[in-house]
Order: sequence, then structure tokens, then C-alpha cells
Amino acid sequence: MTVKDRMSGNEAIAYAMRQINPDVMGAFPITPSTEIPQYFSKYIADGKVETEFVAVESEHSAMSTCIGASAAGARAITATSSAGLALMWELLYVAASSRLPITMAVVNRALTGPININCDHSDSMGCRDTGWIQIYAENNQEAYDNYIQAMPISEHCRLPIMICQDGFITSHAVENIELLDDADVKDFVGEYEPENYLLKAENPLAVGPYGVSPYYMEIKKAQAEAMKDAKKRILEVGKAYEKVSGRKYGFFEEYRMEDAETAVVVIGSSAGTGKDAVDELREQGKRVGLIKLRVFRPFPMEELAEALSKVKAVAVMDKCESFSACGGPVFAETRSALYDLPQRPLAVNYVYGLGGRDVTVNTFEEIFKALEQMAESGQVGEVYRHIGVRDLEEQR
Repeated sequence: MTVKDRMSGNEAIAYAMRQINPDVMGAFPITPSTEIPQYFSKYIADGKVETEFVAVESEHSAMSTCIGASAAGARAITATSSAGLALMWELLYVAASSRLPITMAVVNRALTGPININCDHSDSMGCRDTGWIQIYAENNQEAYDNYIQAMPISEHCRLPIMICQDGFITSHAVENIELLDDADVKDFVGEYEPENYLLKAENPLAVGPYGVSPYYMEIKKAQAEAMKDAKKRILEVGKAYEKVSGRKYGFFEEYRMEDAETAVVVIGSSAGTGKDAVDELREQGKRVGLIKLRVFRPFPMEELAEALSKVKAVAVMDKCESFSACGGPVFAETRSALYDLPQRPLAVNYVYGLGGRDVTVNTFEEIFKALEQMAESGQVGEVYRHIGVRDLEEQR
């Protein structure tokens, strides 16, 4: 049974947390994720959950709390954004290498500097190689659905997971949403029963010991294998969730890709704007399509390459600047995925939307126009591009 309601993305995440009733939450407020622990702490105060809320002095301590709780055998959660996520950096590696299935809600916000509180993906993309599973949402419904799927994925794989949504765009905007019944969520997520944990007296163990050279590489190889295995688990959980909710989730969504000659690859809320542009161009007879990437870690290399194998030209969009001088992180992964195709599409990168810069239907139409010219000429031109940047002459 489902209940229809109106909620912001932050409220939807907190509501999902209430339905799951985790053991421990360690959290420190930071815009725009502050509402998540605020909403959830009210559930605690009202006696609707049994969660132990640990109010800490920093995000570093919030992750430390989660690591300790998870190592002890508890289901641990937190939420953060931007500089808060950056302050956790050291501990993200500790959580992943210790194989602790912590669930973190990340509300994407630009990293300083200069200081900016609006959305881009520089925070979560910056920690893409820490060993955490990363799943992104286009809208409030997906943020809620992704969070409910998070624990069955991470606890099976013994890897921490971050569920990402776009700051202010989805976190604060109110949308219609379908909520699952509390009992259905509890049944879907299940109880957490780890095989080994610190408080299990009959099987003493150490968590986070010094990794000497004869063992360190084997630990990292085990993490890498777990991340590869996570692909299968993500699809299994997605299929199970479809049976409960009627909503289907995989590694990515293909939008009007059946006969597309050109396509864009995009992550997050901008996909909705891109879909509107695709619809408008389709009405003009243009064979265009869009792929909304949902799962970034583990990266679905083979599956994405297959989905793009028939297009002539593709634009990969990054809401993050990696300062590599050759493109953003989503572009680097996607272009690598295309390498083994016998006939590769022409590929170009667009860095967009940094610090909350507006992205419109016209933005996507401009990109599709460039892709059409690329497909006709067979020439990419400049591969690494920025779009939506004011010309310096306009600022004088």
C-alpha cells in the first residue's frame, strides 16, 4: 500500500529513516542537509523511533560516531553536505576499508572556495574513490526510493553507501511523492544481523588495525572485488523494490534512446530539464536521447557502453570541475567505457551548473545542436568545454 503526500527531498529522506528505525545517528548540521537530522530528531523526541542520536561537534566526529557504532554491530546513519563531507574525508576511507555498511545522505553542494551554498557535485565527486557506493537521485521520489534500497545493498556487500540528491533543487523543493507503508519498508529493509562485530564476545576481533605491507594490498583487492559484486546486488535490490513499489531502478535510465543518433549523459536533477529538451527536439524530428546515470560507484562501464553503442555523438555532462585540464569525472569514466566499442561515438564533455548556475532547456538544446554538427562533420573539435559561463567581456 502507498500513501500520496507532498514532501521536500530532505523530509522524504528523514521519513524513510523513521520507517527504517536505525540504531544510531551521528550528525552535525550543514546547509543544505541540516533539515534531515532536524526532522529525524523530532521523530526521536516524539518516540517514533528508538534511534540513539549523537549530537557531535563536527562532521569528522559524526562519521567517527557512525564508524564506532557500525563496528559494534549497530545500523548507523548520518547526513551531510559540501565542506561537511570534506571534513569526513579521512574517515570515509576508514569506513570503507573496515567494510562498515554505513548509510549517508549527501545533499550535494559546491565546495569552497569561494564559499557557495548552492548545488553542484564537487563534494561527492571529490570522494568518488574512497570506496563508497554512490547513488544519485533526479527528484524527491527517487531520493526516498534510493534511501530505502541503500541498506539492503550496503549490508549485503559490506560497503558504506551514500545516497545523493541535489541541494535546494530537490532537498528543499516540495513535490508530490508516493510513500510506502511503514510495514512494507521494515519488511523490505529487514533487520540488521551482522555475522561479526566488536561486541560479539565469542568472536573477538579488531576493526581498523594497522595494515602492514604483507596484508594491505589484499585488503584493497577485497574492497575492489566487493565493489564489483555490488553491481549484481544493486540490480537484485532494484528488482525487489519494483515488486513492492511499482517503480523500476537500475544503473541508469534510458530516455528515448531507442533510435537516438545523439545523446547526453547526465546525473541528478538536471536530467528532468534534459528530458524536456529531448521532447521538444523530438517534436522537431530530431533523433535525440538522454541517459540519466543513477549509479556512479560502482560505475556501470559495460552497460553504459552498450547503451551508447548506436549513437553517433554523445555529450557527457559534469556538474563538477575536476581540474584535470581534460574534462570532468563523469566524462573520464564514460569515455573510458566507450573505448572498447568497435565503433565508438564521438564524445565531448560539458562542465555545467557549477555553484548553482542555472541549467535550462535552451542549455540542452545548444548541446544537442553541437552534437548534430559533430555527427554530420565527423569532427569533435574542442573536447573539454564549459557551458553557461558569462563571457569576460560582459563583465566589464
